[in-house]
Amino acid sequence: MIAPAEHAIRGLAAAATATDALINAVDKLDDVSVRGPSLLPGWTRGHVVTHLARNADALLNLLIWARTGVEHPMYASRADRDADIEEGAARGYLLLAEDLFAACDRFRRAADEMPDSAWSAGLTTARGAAIRAARVPWLRTREVWLHLVDLDAGVGLDAIPGELIEQLLDEVVFEYGGRTDVPDIAVRAGLPDGRWRSWRLGDEAAQAAEDPGSGEPAIGAQTVSGSGPAVLAWLTGRRGGELLTPAPPVLPPWA
Repeated sequence: MIAPAEHAIRGLAAAATATDALINAVDKLDDVSVRGPSLLPGWTRGHVVTHLARNADALLNLLIWARTGVEHPMYASRADRDADIEEGAARGYLLLAEDLFAACDRFRRAADEMPDSAWSAGLTTARGAAIRAARVPWLRTREVWLHLVDLDAGVGLDAIPGELIEQLLDEVVFEYGGRTDVPDIAVRAGLPDGRWRSWRLGDEAAQAAEDPGSGEPAIGAQTVSGSGPAVLAWLTGRRGGELLTPAPPVLPPWA
């Protein structure tokens, strides 16, 4: 089993790669483009940039909690979170970018200053999930990559490092598990390293299996197949599944 500190170090490296891609994308925006629509309904690119800044600060709160032992919730409330995003999204490009870059730096510095023992601390996310502090860097990595795609600034899910695609698929399928509004369907994904994996949606156990790639589904009756990024895009609502075979059903919101 990987020690919490080592798990955190790996997560921080992944978060740094995601943050570099985010900063590179935001560097190319301007006052006009940040007012344009993102891929998230009702949100401009300014909303997405502000959300990513506030998420960095929210996860910083969890690191403070882990380091000090004093509870620091991610957000004061959902209403406060939403209000901060709405207010921040109206700013001009320079203020949006400076806010994001400063928040990313605050999170990085706080993570670098964490003692190894603090990564074992128990925390609670904004959704009430109990986690160890060592998971916080991964939460940031996931948030940055998915919302970088939502920014609609030329970065797709295929830009996510291959080793993270499988982890994201595992988590998304798991979070769909046991939901009565999810169709009972098998999903087959080709991974960047050449392997195939299959999952069953709507299964409380979130079953997954190695697939030899023979064209036969490993589990389930009806099966949809595609590349790992294409399957992830459909599961997370970033695309409608037009790149999958056969055409998949419409899924309820993932999160």
